[in-house]
Amino acid sequence: MTISQIDPETALIVVDLQKGLIGYPFVHPIADVLRHTRTLLKVFRARGLTVVLVNVTGAAPGRTEQRPRLDSPLPSGFADLIDDLDRQPGDLVMTKQSWGAFATTDLEARLKAAGVTQVVICGVATGTGVEATARQAYELGFNVTLVSDAMTDTRAEAHEYSLNHVFPRLGERGTASEIMTALDTKAA
Repeated sequence: MTISQIDPETALIVVDLQKGLIGYPFVHPIADVLRHTRTLLKVFRARGLTVVLVNVTGAAPGRTEQRPRLDSPLPSGFADLIDDLDRQPGDLVMTKQSWGAFATTDLEARLKAAGVTQVVICGVATGTGVEATARQAYELGFNVTLVSDAMTDTRAEAHEYSLNHVFPRLGERGTASEIMTALDTKAA
């Protein structure tokens, strides 16, 4: 899919690329996800665009969850962002307690204060953290773009369903290369 437009004030949101999750058995090589993410980080930072690095340290309360909860003490370093992200002083770091990056943080207020109108989202897992962040961003009025080759999931069916059925309803999706081309077009 071709990216139609990159807004002048666009933020890159990198979801849950943290040490405690990076070793999960993802369906696509995490090395490829990281390579594309690093490239996008470099381009966004060079252009002075907002970069948001998200990690998760717990789960929202609720009895209906059918997965292990993250409310017991986490292993040391679990929530640390992976070194490949090369965190910079100007990056926003959001620590969430839910699937999506907006629900339990002040991310919406911070992006809107910076004049951000569009978000480009990548990370893990496609069907949970990435999709929840994209849904929340869409509901908050941001233009949403999803980086199809900079995300993966532990479940192939969840990854494919999000890419093919959910994301087309939330915004545009494209590869890191297509997004960089759109950024180059914006700058011209």
